[in-house]
Amino acid sequence: MVQGRENTRPAPRRAPRVSYRQADPAAVLAEPGALAVFGFGAGAATSDDPRWLRVALETFDAPAPLEIWQVDAPVTQGREGDLCWAAGGGWLYAAVELDEAVHGGPRATAATAYAQLRAFLAGRSERHVLRIWNYLADINQGEGDDERYKLFCEGRVDGMGDFFAEGFPAATAIGHHQAGARLQVYLLACDQAGERVENPRQVSAWRYPRQYGRSAPTFARAMALPAQDALAISGTAAVVGHASAHEDDLLAQLDETLANLEALLGSAGMGAGFDTQSPLKAYVRHAADAALVHDFLQRRLPGVPVLSLHGDICRQELLVEIDGWRYA
Repeated sequence: MVQGRENTRPAPRRAPRVSYRQADPAAVLAEPGALAVFGFGAGAATSDDPRWLRVALETFDAPAPLEIWQVDAPVTQGREGDLCWAAGGGWLYAAVELDEAVHGGPRATAATAYAQLRAFLAGRSERHVLRIWNYLADINQGEGDDERYKLFCEGRVDGMGDFFAEGFPAATAIGHHQAGARLQVYLLACDQAGERVENPRQVSAWRYPRQYGRSAPTFARAMALPAQDALAISGTAAVVGHASAHEDDLLAQLDETLANLEALLGSAGMGAGFDTQSPLKAYVRHAADAALVHDFLQRRLPGVPVLSLHGDICRQELLVEIDGWRYA
């Protein structure tokens, strides 16, 4: 045994700080440690900075805030073809946006996006993917195995190959309503691995039965970041076991979703509840439900920052989905 070997291990990376803020994008991008900045909807600003992404989901919040990721280190950034990236302090943001009209539909486009990300990450020290977001058009269109979400899942498996052999990252997949079938995929990676967290109330997504498609969804329910100081929570809805619950009952789905979130916190050893430093996103299928969802979450999660977005859930019968962050 080499004496002192345990002292040579790098300290776990402190989690990036994720927040929502009303601000000028250019000013935020000029702040120290700005790793990524997100605007929402067609009215969001444009920028050539690789760290800026205009997400193809409209927000119900007016004026729309920015989502900001910051790290405690200088940040470098760049572009490689369709891919934008930024890195600092052992953390990496990367994003790909592709047009299905160019790449041949949801399966081929997803395969191309994930293959590009895989090739890029293979040359980086920050190759441990902890969290991924996927936004695609018309997610529920199509019948049976031809549903666009199921085709996306097949393409994701094709593109990732064996890259996630160590385990899948936390993830979200939501349908957007913007014109044009564009796929947006972005991720957070690190030079240290996180710890996957599953929900005892749910079947692990990659073990779903055949009824959910030829390729099961490939994601963990949550990811504890390397320093165990934050939990990245996947898109969470009213699913118990592997079945959707409370069809057409929005309030019951919200109750079930919060029960699933609390179960995840318990599995991760994070303690109960969310606080003012725990930013969440609520994806709401029907615009007419936005006010009800807002009021419900204000009552059940007082003081918790929640960004409300108009997006379709990956199952037609689900009306709302929540993801986000819980800091220790």
